[in-house]
Amino acid sequence: MHDFTVLILPGAYASSVAVTLDLLGAAAALAPRLKTPRPVWRLLSPDGGSVTLGNGLRIDTRAMPGRARSDASTWVVPGLGVDQSARLVDRLTRADAQCAIAGLRRHAARGGSVAASCSAVFLLQAAGVLQGRRATTSWWLAAELQRIAPDCKVDADRMVCSDGPVSTAGAAFAQSDLMLQLLRLRFGGELADVVAKMLLLDGRQAQTPFVIPSMLAGGNELVTRLTRRIESSLPRPPSLSELAAEFAMSPRTLARHVRAATGRTALALIQSVRLNRARRLIETSRMSIEQVAAQVGYEDATALRRLMRKATGATPSRFRRSHHQSG
Repeated sequence: MHDFTVLILPGAYASSVAVTLDLLGAAAALAPRLKTPRPVWRLLSPDGGSVTLGNGLRIDTRAMPGRARSDASTWVVPGLGVDQSARLVDRLTRADAQCAIAGLRRHAARGGSVAASCSAVFLLQAAGVLQGRRATTSWWLAAELQRIAPDCKVDADRMVCSDGPVSTAGAAFAQSDLMLQLLRLRFGGELADVVAKMLLLDGRQAQTPFVIPSMLAGGNELVTRLTRRIESSLPRPPSLSELAAEFAMSPRTLARHVRAATGRTALALIQSVRLNRARRLIETSRMSIEQVAAQVGYEDATALRRLMRKATGATPSRFRRSHHQSG
């Protein structure tokens, strides 16, 4: 019996596929030391055979079963290698994607667990398994996922979301966080924690530190102009009412446009711009935390510390130490 079924589509992120197999391999090697069963997995693709990944590497797979069979494994889909919502529409209509969607739908209908990261979360949406659940995806694709799945609660800030038998994760390298979560759900926390320590993986909870406000616009001219306006006005950004007046619309209309384009509130967009500026200053300057707070519009450092702790799980000082150590 398999614990995991890794479903690989042509063009998938090679790094996401590799980290999936590396974590499973590490778990299998470490499990006997913890007197835990070894994870067992298989690699499937819609057509079987050798599958070419996004960077040209190839990996051998078996073909997906043509009909539903008893299967207690968790189906895991690494990122599709598509990073733009416009291209996703075309990718999901291809025959291999349609085959994958049908397989995921059958597996879920029989009570099976499914998981995906990055753009592969859209396969789960197409399979109908996100309805009424909380999910995440790459932070810049979250607004599109929320648009096409209004009955799903898309949490763009989370690195990993598990809701019942459905687990989802953020951008490509969040696949490592997803696999640790799946190991935790299947084999318990001890094995997942040991694998994380052996591979030097820290427990990242949020995508927020990686968000680039200008990319949230997704080609939306209004949000692009709005983001630039906020950035240029720091440390004293206009209020929501002032921004609405500048753009000749009501605050409610402005908020509606921002949420439709980014999946976030207008106030969250302003906070994201401030946080991004603060992060850059912390990483690249010798300013004190108090000076950084003043540069992004906070009267004292307490508010900045609170915001960064909530958004990143770390205080500004810890964030600075971590950046300098990694550099």
